[in-house]
Amino acid sequence: MKSDSLEELYTKFPPGTSPAVDRQREVGHFNVFNVADLILSYRSRPPMTFDRRAFYKISLIRGRSRIEYADQGVEVNHNALWFATHRVPYRWLPHDLAQNGYFCVFTEEFLLPAKSGMVPSELSVFQPGGVPVLIITDEEYAALELIFRKMEQEIASDYLHKYDLLRAYLVELIHHGQKLQPTTALAPTPNASARLVGLFTDLLERQFPLETPHQQLRLRTATDFASHLAVHVNHLNRVLKETTGHTTTALISSRVAQESKMLLKQTNWTVSEIADSLGFADVAHFCHFFKRQTGLVPSAFRG
Repeated sequence: MKSDSLEELYTKFPPGTSPAVDRQREVGHFNVFNVADLILSYRSRPPMTFDRRAFYKISLIRGRSRIEYADQGVEVNHNALWFATHRVPYRWLPHDLAQNGYFCVFTEEFLLPAKSGMVPSELSVFQPGGVPVLIITDEEYAALELIFRKMEQEIASDYLHKYDLLRAYLVELIHHGQKLQPTTALAPTPNASARLVGLFTDLLERQFPLETPHQQLRLRTATDFASHLAVHVNHLNRVLKETTGHTTTALISSRVAQESKMLLKQTNWTVSEIADSLGFADVAHFCHFFKRQTGLVPSAFRG
């Protein structure tokens, strides 16, 4: 899988409807789009590919569609708010052309001047294991639509400080999404054990995605992670077990299995290449691991 760039995004709009690529004079990139403009291209283009995109994206969607991300899928029958990150592959499959809404794209650098304390990669709405798709009510849709309309109006203005205002709108939008997250996704980290869990999770996730068959996991075992975090492996295992209910090895295996499924379904890598990238000594060990995790051998899962 490759990461679609911002430039590729702009090519998806029919001639005359694509928003101007505003190479702003400030750090980062931001733009806002109307879904109705993009949906016109579905009459003449193939469906969106399942890929990672090289930017963050927040979508407000109204209509019947399916959102696929990582190894999961969500059916949208009316309204949804969707947070997408460059770390997780995804695609949007509208069931018909009766689609409305907005979406905005931005880079992490765009938020830095806002001094809001927000780092997208650290927010629950953008976490690979979080809840990126929220089914929302008509009232919630209306409140979010108002923010997007303000963005749309402001980006077309000639106001000198419009990007400062757009950052404020973006922060407001993210806060709305954070408030709509399930309570479990927003659990605080008040003690040393929870902080260690956070460090472990971040270290695990930063190894992904695997972009080429030549890329390999650096940290593969509980001992690897404990050494990197400068704690004893027994302490790390005890903290993770008490906090998450799972051992260090189980958490690593679950994430490796998730990546395995994505690579098998969404790339043309051989099973041998996938096994090697994920740190297995040989294909037999990988097949045994994959069957233990999923109940299927890799070739059967790939279909």
